[in-house]
Amino acid sequence: MSDDRVVPGWDGRYFEDFAVGDVYRHPLGRTVLSTDNSWLTLLTQNTNPVHFDAHYAGQTAWGRPLVDSTFTLALVTGQSVSDISQHVMANLGWDRVRLPNPVFEGDTIYSQTEVLSVRESASHPDVGIVVVRTIGYNAEGVIVITFERTIMVYRRGHGPATAGVEPVWDERSRRAAGIDEPPDGRDG
Repeated sequence: MSDDRVVPGWDGRYFEDFAVGDVYRHPLGRTVLSTDNSWLTLLTQNTNPVHFDAHYAGQTAWGRPLVDSTFTLALVTGQSVSDISQHVMANLGWDRVRLPNPVFEGDTIYSQTEVLSVRESASHPDVGIVVVRTIGYNAEGVIVITFERTIMVYRRGHGPATAGVEPVWDERSRRAAGIDEPPDGRDG
């Protein structure tokens, strides 16, 4: 395959790409499964049965299990990574975390992020400091979480390089993949 035919995928933003007021709508939604809720709750030793005991949760005002709020925070943070922190040096903190409405098993969560401030780092010339506000909302548009996040983002040309490994086609892997013709399109 020639390099002139390789089309790079989205690689995320560097410090220079952020501007105050920009809003990024993150492209992927995610439906919360009961397994997600149970596993994270038990994995983190959260012993509140409202998250993993349907009989118990059925007796609460909600009438069903609530999704562990730390799962919601992790999910919405994760949804923002490709737009916000693909090239992060460090997370400096989450602030003003608010959970105005509950998340239930079966809800699909979407998110978007607004850039609140951008400044150069005084101690690290290869990065800048970006503060964002992210909101997560369900399929009906009801906001379920908001938070501000402060991150150190690499400047373009700094930080670790993304993987540049090229696939190697040999006869064994071609046969395993069911490919009969040479990878360069020429006859054998």
